[in-house]
Amino acid sequence: MHITTYATAERAAQAAARLVLTRLAAQPALVLGLPTGNTPIPLYRALVRAHRQGRADFSRATTFNLDEFVGVGRGDAGSYRTFMTTHLFAQVNLPTRRAHVLDGCAPDWRAEVARYEALITRAGGLDLVILGIGRNGHLGFNEPAPTLHARSHRVTLRPDTRRANAALFDGRWRNVPTQALSMGIATILSAREVVLVATGASKARILARALLGPVTTRVPASLLQAHPNVSIVVDRDAAGNL
Repeated sequence: MHITTYATAERAAQAAARLVLTRLAAQPALVLGLPTGNTPIPLYRALVRAHRQGRADFSRATTFNLDEFVGVGRGDAGSYRTFMTTHLFAQVNLPTRRAHVLDGCAPDWRAEVARYEALITRAGGLDLVILGIGRNGHLGFNEPAPTLHARSHRVTLRPDTRRANAALFDGRWRNVPTQALSMGIATILSAREVVLVATGASKARILARALLGPVTTRVPASLLQAHPNVSIVVDRDAAGNL
């Protein structure tokens, strides 16, 4: 595990973007796992900027997002598909057919998560997954629990996770769906390379528990300690307890 600390969140995002761009240049058909939330927005801005400057070609890349809310359609303002379209998909030359997000309105969620896993397998697995960390240590929407689902599944969201997503639903956390579909923890950890980006003082305590504490499903991000190829990119505030 390699931890790099930067003075600001913006510099941390730029560093993470440089890593993605390096991998994409070396492997144009890169298969990426992508997060949502506030933390990756500066990273996506940096990737868009690189594309506009002719330094990033996504035409052969494939992406799989980590999660989506149940009952939220791809065109809804609060959907993660809309988030990704706004911040990345519509800004670069990534083919629509290769930009995958779980369908939160699928009539059969079990069939949907099985379809998603099959697509990842067909793509050859994840080459690189970018992660954020929830304040309770979740990865994707894999919430702390006595056991974790290995593969993509349906999950009940904790109130603190719903509060963290309130901005997508007019600032009202009670409007955030109570359930979501999430890529499973084993699917995430099967990626050949993992980059965790954490910024802000609010992440300092959980980041320290995840990286320095015991490996436990009660802190899902702690399972990254067992991965052979992890880079941790943080700003000074998030690194405060390391």
